[in-house]
This record gives sequence, structure tokens and C-alpha cells, in this order.
Amino acid sequence: MKTPRRPRGLSSEDAYLWGEIARLITPLRGRGPGRPKAANAADATGMGTPVAAKPPAMKAAAKAASATSEPPKPAPPKPMPPKPMPRTLAKRAALKPSPPPAAPAPVIAPSPAPAPGLERRVRLALRRGALQVDARIDLHGMYQAQAHGALIGFLMRARASGHTHVLVVTGKGGPTYDDAFSERGVLRRSVPHWLRAPDLRHVVLGFEEAARHHGGAGALYVRLRRR
Repeated sequence: MKTPRRPRGLSSEDAYLWGEIARLITPLRGRGPGRPKAANAADATGMGTPVAAKPPAMKAAAKAASATSEPPKPAPPKPMPPKPMPRTLAKRAALKPSPPPAAPAPVIAPSPAPAPGLERRVRLALRRGALQVDARIDLHGMYQAQAHGALIGFLMRARASGHTHVLVVTGKGGPTYDDAFSERGVLRRSVPHWLRAPDLRHVVLGFEEAARHHGGAGALYVRLRRR
């Protein structure tokens, strides 16, 4: 009959390595890390020889065990993708008409330089009614292109008929004629510029604001050159 084998105790190296590994393990609540069996009775009572210094091989093994026991760091969270637009909103955005392009601002003629007026005696005669105008045209209410063509045609016909003094009514333009984007008052500023243009220089000799009974600030006396 064989005698049962007596369990072999841990050597000093094994005991040290086990102690290093047990130090890195978190014990369950109420339990402590297992204590290795001493190699002999003297080690169990703590009265034997002290454990030898750490050999280099054991230090490397302890570092490797410490590195492998650290929990892995969690990966950074991925950015959330943008939420897709609901179908209803996408359909509305597709069906919504784009705003119409803004209308270009009308070109305003620059203020003309001081124009030659009428002779003093002619001006006084027209203002007092002693001298009548030969013809007149009313541009009030027309758009710029229409009024420009009508004015040139009127002046050409008046000169061809032998007229000398004519009246051109532009209209005062109301209280908002200074608005650069309004049709009201545009003719009042544009007609003097047209009268000084090169295409009418051989027709127009001079002009100035009419008397009150002829329209005042909304009309002009125009003197034509003789043929």
C-alpha cells in the first residue's frame, strides 16, 4: 500500500510571485487573498529566514502581470449622425418656390449742371402772360422711356413748325418724389438732363422753371433755336 504524497510547499520564488499577483487582484467582499503555504514550519510562523531580494526575472514577470491586469480603456464615443429630414418637411422644402429676384433699381439721371435760362424780358413776359407759349406737352404719368421719346418728338415738331417758346409739364411728383426707387418725381429730375443731352443741343437754346399759373416746379419753359 502506497503512502499518500505529502503536498509540496511553495518555494520562496513562488511565494513572492504569488504575493505580487494577489496584490493586484481585488478580493471579494468578506474575503481576503489566499495565503500561500509556507515552505516549512518556520516560514509559516514567520520565524524563518526572510524572503530573498527580488530577482530580475521576477521583476519582469511582476510588471507583465501588472500590465495585463489593467482594464482596457473605453473607446471614445462615435459622433451621432445628423437626423434625416422628415419626408413631410423635405417635400415642403422641394415644393416651396424660390423667391423671385429683386427688380433692378431704375437708373436715375444725375442732376444736370446749371442750364442757361431765358432772357429776362422773355421770362417776365411769360410770367405776366404778355407772351403766350407756342405749344405744350404733358409728360405727367408717363414712364421714363415713354416720356423721353414723347419729349424728343414734341420738340422736333415744334421747331419744325417755327415755335420759339414751349411748355413741358413734368409733374411735381407728390411728397415722395425724392425716393430714388419711386416713379413719382423721376421725370421732374430727368427732363432737365434730357434737355441738355447732345441729341437735343441743336434744338434747345435754354429752359427754366415755369411760373405758378403754368405749373410752377412741375413745368419748364423751353426756348427753341430758330431753324
